[in-house]
Amino acid sequence: MDLTDKVALVTGAGSGIGKACALKMAAEGARVIVHAHKDEETRATVDAITQARGTAFGVTADLRDDAGFKAAIERGITNFGALDIVVANAGINGIWAPIDELQPDEWDNTLNTNLRGTYLTLHYTVPHLKRAGQGSIIIISSINGTRVFSHGGASAYSTTKGGLLALGQMVALELAKHRIRVNVVCPGKIETKIDENTRARSSGEASEPAQYPDGKIPLTDGAAGTGNDIAEMVTFLVSERARYITGTPVWIDGGQSLLVG
Repeated sequence: MDLTDKVALVTGAGSGIGKACALKMAAEGARVIVHAHKDEETRATVDAITQARGTAFGVTADLRDDAGFKAAIERGITNFGALDIVVANAGINGIWAPIDELQPDEWDNTLNTNLRGTYLTLHYTVPHLKRAGQGSIIIISSINGTRVFSHGGASAYSTTKGGLLALGQMVALELAKHRIRVNVVCPGKIETKIDENTRARSSGEASEPAQYPDGKIPLTDGAAGTGNDIAEMVTFLVSERARYITGTPVWIDGGQSLLVG
């Protein structure tokens, strides 16, 4: 999966799946534009890449800030003078609550971060890919909102993740004539810190009990996957080995979503 001389932007690369993708692609030879929401997270990922003898350039921005996010992306692209790969990963779990308790500002924050933020990522990067005459985009969605609908109170989050799958398939067809491939990766339970930033209120009231066999993740007897499990697939999909794949969702969940789909 040689990515030598390729330039990759990874949003939300300060931790979890985004950081794993940035590290893996750098190890395969890509020069990585590392985006994160906090300076310390940006620096940590850049340092990890450079310590492994990779090449990275960090940019910090709130992807809900149109002008600031655009300026950050442009700084990264200018630094390397090109852009070939975009991994739109940044997102939040947000507030999980029954629909009649979930407040409009809470709904808006989740949609603005996950769905609008991904739109902005594509909006600001696709012109560069078009000028290059090629490229690969990966959108990180989830099993929630695409195969699984049983997590009570996750209506805003699942709406964004279902929307990201639709967005990916729409733009895959739109951009094919520009030789830009777009694929959507849908992780299941992954060992990341995103759950630490999830706030739930009365989510049990919004839940419908689901019956599972022993071990909610069949392939691993319940153990969660890792960020590297996602990074391996992302790196394959952006490489020339996947040159005939576009508009395709890939569920990476150890069979978890098959129990409730």
